Amino acid sequence: MQNHRNIIQKIAASVQDYFKGSEPFRIYHGSTNSTRQTTRENIIDISHLSRVLKVDTNARTAFVEPNVPMDRLIECTLKHGLIPPVVMEFPGITAGGGFAGTGGESSSFKYGYFNEIVNSIEVVLGNGDIITASDTENSDLFYGASGAVGSLGIITLLEIQLIQAKIYVKVTYHSTRSIHEAIAKIGIEIQNPELDYVDGILFSKEHGVIISGCLTDYIPDSAEVQRFSNADDPWYYLHIKEKTKTLRTLQSITEYIPLSDYLFRYDRGGFWVGASAFEYFKFPFNHFTRWFLDDFLHTRMLYRALHASEQSRNYVVQDLALPFSTAETFINYTIDSFGIWPLWLCPLRQSRLPTLHPHLSEMDGQTLKPMLNIGLWGFGPSLHDNFIAKNRELERKLIEFRGMKWLYAHTYYEEDEFWKMFDRRWYDGLRRKYKAESLPSIWHKVKVDPNVQKQAIDTSWGSWALQFWPLGGVWGIRKAIESGEYLIARNSTWKKKDGFS
Repeated sequence: MQNHRNIIQKIAASVQDYFKGSEPFRIYHGSTNSTRQTTRENIIDISHLSRVLKVDTNARTAFVEPNVPMDRLIECTLKHGLIPPVVMEFPGITAGGGFAGTGGESSSFKYGYFNEIVNSIEVVLGNGDIITASDTENSDLFYGASGAVGSLGIITLLEIQLIQAKIYVKVTYHSTRSIHEAIAKIGIEIQNPELDYVDGILFSKEHGVIISGCLTDYIPDSAEVQRFSNADDPWYYLHIKEKTKTLRTLQSITEYIPLSDYLFRYDRGGFWVGASAFEYFKFPFNHFTRWFLDDFLHTRMLYRALHASEQSRNYVVQDLALPFSTAETFINYTIDSFGIWPLWLCPLRQSRLPTLHPHLSEMDGQTLKPMLNIGLWGFGPSLHDNFIAKNRELERKLIEFRGMKWLYAHTYYEEDEFWKMFDRRWYDGLRRKYKAESLPSIWHKVKVDPNVQKQAIDTSWGSWALQFWPLGGVWGIRKAIESGEYLIARNSTWKKKDGFS
C-alpha cells in the first residue's frame, strides 16, 4: 500500500498545481469503452493505477486501483474462490470505469449497477485533498461520484464486495416468440430469488431468448460443459440462436458453462458488434473465418479499431434504459427506425435517488421499479448529418417513453435538455463542496458537438480520408495490431479447462 500512497501523493500534488493556477484539467485513464472522441488538454495521468492491492478473504472485499480491468480482477479473486457480485461482461472494462460510468450486467436485476457493490472509494479532490467516501463518510460524494464520469474528483482506489464463487453457471434458455412475451418472461424471471443472472436477446420479432443462470458446483453426469473463450468455440449469441431456433414458445433448454466463460461470454464478437467488421469488409462470416481472425475479434481489439478507424462516428452504440411498461413500444420504434438486430435485454435494479445513472421515479411498494436496458448496436446512417439527426430522434423518443440513455455513448442533448433528466442543484452543490469546478462537468464530458466533429472531418486530411472504404477499417486494424492488445486475450489465465480450481 505504501507504493500506492506515494503515487497518490504525486497525483495530488499535480492537481494542487492546476488548482492554484486556476487551470482546468482532464483525467487520462489509458483505456476506454466509450465511443466518444477524446481530446488532450491539461492531463492528470492515472493510467498506472492498475493493481489489485489486496483481497481480504475474511471481509470478502478487494482493494482495487481504478484501472484494473475485469479479467485481471477475476483472476485475482478466483484464487480465493471469490468473485464480485457484478462483473462487466467485457474483460477490458475497468473497476473505476464501472463505478464512475454505469455498469449494468446480467446480475444487476439482483445487485444493481456495479457501484452498488463498492463499499468505499479513495478520491483526490479538485484542490488536491485526498479523502475517503463511503456510505458513512462523505456519503453525498460517494453516491454522487457513481455515474459522474470523473467530474467530481479522481477516484484512485475502490473497496469492492465479493461473494462465494462456484465452478459453473447453470444456464437456461427460454424461447419466446414475440417481443411482448420476451419482456413478460424477464419480469417473471427477476422475481425468482434462486437466480443469479438474467438477460435476453431478441433476434427478431418472432425469435427471442431469455437467459437465466445460477451459480453451481454440481453438474449432472449426462451434461456437457460448453465453453466460449477459445478460438474454436462458438460466439455466444450465435450458439444461443442455433440452440433455440426450433424451440416452441416458452420451451427451454439448459447447459453448464464454466464461471469465467460465462462472465466474459460476450467478449468474443463484442456481443455481435464483431459481425459488423465482416460486413464492413465484405468478408465471409463463418466458423472458419471467425476462428482464423479470433485475435481481432475480442472486445479490446474491436474498441481499439473502432476508435482508430473513426467508424464510431456513424455506428450506433447505445444502451437505453426504459420502464418495463414502455419497453415494447420503444423496441418497435427502434425496429422501424433503425432496423438493427439483435437487441440485448438486461433488467436493472435502480440506484437510490438522486443519481446520475439512468433512473425512473416510479415505486413498486417501498422500492423503485426495475428498468429494462435495451442494447442497440449497429450501423447507422453513413452521412454525418443524417447520423446526427437519427441520434437526436432517438433521444427525443427516449424522453417520450420515459427512458434514459447510458452516457458512455454519443450524447447530443443540449445543456438544458440534459439537466431536465438530472438534479442539477444537487450536482452543482457537490461540485462546489468538493472543489471539483476545475474539472469538466458531466455534460461537458459526455456532450458530442456535431459542428466540431464536422469541422474535424473538413479540416483534417486524415479524418477526411478515413471516411472512404476501406481506408478507415484498414487503419483501425493497423492501430489495433500495434497496440498489442490481442496478446491480453491470448495470455489470460482465467481460461481454465475445469472451472477455477
